[in-house]
Amino acid sequence: MEYNIALQFEDGVTGFIKCEADETVAEAAYRQKFNIPVDCLDGACGTCRCHCESGSYDMHPDMYIEDALTEAEAEEGYVLTCQMIPESDCVIKVPTSSEACKVGKSVFKGKLQQLNVLSESTIHFGVEVDNPDALVFLPGQYVNVSIPDSNETRSYSFSSIPSANQAEFVVRNIPNGKMSTFLSDTATIGQEINFEGPFGSFYLRPLIRPTLFLAGGTGIAPFLSMLKSLEVSGAHHPVRMVYGVTNDFDLIEVEKLEEVKQNHPWFDYRTCVATEDSSHERKGYVTGHVDNEWLNDGDVDVYLCGPLGMVDAVSNWLDSSNLKPCNFYYEKFTPSEQ
Repeated sequence: MEYNIALQFEDGVTGFIKCEADETVAEAAYRQKFNIPVDCLDGACGTCRCHCESGSYDMHPDMYIEDALTEAEAEEGYVLTCQMIPESDCVIKVPTSSEACKVGKSVFKGKLQQLNVLSESTIHFGVEVDNPDALVFLPGQYVNVSIPDSNETRSYSFSSIPSANQAEFVVRNIPNGKMSTFLSDTATIGQEINFEGPFGSFYLRPLIRPTLFLAGGTGIAPFLSMLKSLEVSGAHHPVRMVYGVTNDFDLIEVEKLEEVKQNHPWFDYRTCVATEDSSHERKGYVTGHVDNEWLNDGDVDVYLCGPLGMVDAVSNWLDSSNLKPCNFYYEKFTPSEQ
């Protein structure tokens, strides 16, 4: 048995290692040349203290002393990687930078295999990676895509899942934007295109309660990745989504949301358009189209991806409603990133 362990570093870099049965995380990391903090290896110093964001593991209190990790810290999910033996895939936050651990950023080379204009404001593209088995990420994360014949990159969230044949992205078509101009005017199928990553702490956690997705514009991309992953793993709690855009033509990939809804009773969604002269049945912003039932009296995890103004608006809405969700995860972007 072998488990995938995601190591999230303070600088946003995520590294992935394979951990074998009865192997500690520290042993697996060093075997794969990830120099995460360790010292004594006996559970006595606390140098390797990290936080396990998700996953199950064995770490019996007899394996370490309280000076290294208190009972309260262990109950909160803190671990000692020198004593932690995973029993499932895990996500672990490492309290230092990837550079300090000598973890290099993963660079993926590939070829452009799909290029579709979804609307006048949105482009979809897919990249066939040279080493697909090495492409591992958490649904919701992003990479920095290099603009061909340029030293610049743009940050895009995956809309595909790690097991897909291609890495896919849904991005905004910015007038005169360098990446947008490349994709619209000069890109050709088979052309080399590279990216590095993955990055980001916005990713799908295990579903342990009802969950609400709030997407704005091309912020739909990471949620497509999350939903596709949930279709594979299954969901034991309701997942609802409100997807808002500025103009009618900005609504894209709705057929994929509808397909998930029709095939999986745990999912429901609705869309809305902000422009007043829209012909859409629901107008306004996402916060105006969330049923109270979907908030589950605060026993809900909220995920949000959209423009900076949307993040601020949703945060203010939650504050003014005196409703504090169990968890509020968000990713925000600006047009300059496109």
